[in-house]
Amino acid sequence: MIPPEELQRGLKSRCFGRRIHSLPTVGSTNTYARSLAASGAEEGTLVIAEEQTEGRGRQGRNWHANPGENLTFSIILRPNIPPGKINLLPLGIAVGAAHGLRRATSLPVCCKWPNDLMLGGRKLAGILMESALGSRGFEYVIAGIGINVNQLVFPEPLHLRATSLALHAGHAFDRTAVLRSLLESLENEYLSYNSAGLTGILPSWLALSPIV
Repeated sequence: MIPPEELQRGLKSRCFGRRIHSLPTVGSTNTYARSLAASGAEEGTLVIAEEQTEGRGRQGRNWHANPGENLTFSIILRPNIPPGKINLLPLGIAVGAAHGLRRATSLPVCCKWPNDLMLGGRKLAGILMESALGSRGFEYVIAGIGINVNQLVFPEPLHLRATSLALHAGHAFDRTAVLRSLLESLENEYLSYNSAGLTGILPSWLALSPIV
């Protein structure tokens, strides 16, 4: 497991990762984070798990990740965004994640519609956004992210379309350092877009997408 105190050492974010729930095993980090958010957990609260037994992707697909080799986490957001524009938020999260991974690894991570990060033409990471709408707008949004970091072998048929940072680079990465970079970049993008009303998300996403 990634020790919270080690992750927070040198972390430059203001709220992302300042409250951490680190779990060895959980059904789904998104489900766990939703329960925390519904109970009033503050924005930026991080839920990270070594293993998800019910990890989910878009449209109910399963998310496969070997324990101890990858990053599977969720962040609680409380955006000041009109409901009609919330569909742009996943693009901003993808941009933040791509920038964070590029900064941590120097690898050319790209974005792919609607919620994937790609590396060398193969899927590196997935993003799952879930939200709760109240009478005055969004009560909270959960940004769930799964990233293949050091996994070298994938089950069929994933081995034909999945990759990891380690597979692409030829060496393992420090997951704590990668996560720290991700949290800082995600917060920078999120706060920027949140304050500006999501202006600029699409151009930023397109600049990181090899397929337009």
